[in-house]
Amino acid sequence: MLHSLDQRTGPYAALLLRVTLGALFVAHLYWKFAILPGGLAHWWANFAVNGYPWFVPYYAISAEFVGALFLIPGLYTRWAALYALPLMIGAAQFWGVRKGFYFTAAGCELPIAWSLMLIIQALLGDGIWALRSSSLYLPGRPQAQ
Repeated sequence: MLHSLDQRTGPYAALLLRVTLGALFVAHLYWKFAILPGGLAHWWANFAVNGYPWFVPYYAISAEFVGALFLIPGLYTRWAALYALPLMIGAAQFWGVRKGFYFTAAGCELPIAWSLMLIIQALLGDGIWALRSSSLYLPGRPQAQ
């Protein structure tokens, strides 16, 4: 079988992506708790103001914490990336409808890029130095021991 992914540097690419995504989640959490005028309460209230169901802010904040706490050390990386993906797709839809595409106008460009990075992370896997593997069992493929 041919491997078109460089087996020497590929695991480091997955690590770099994993840590970058986790750091972005940390930055967003810091912004909500420390920088945003009105803090977390203001952010939370905006969901109801914009017509979202009661459970959406619970999922949104949990997805950011999962992204921050699971991706950086490599805890079930694939699953953490997939758990956070709907958050970013929702953010892209929210900002796309209100501001358009371009990030210079606070549009959906960044959440779309972030969504794609989460998909790439889920496809690449954990990378090197992950604490807990998130290997997927695929029928017809031997499982790693």
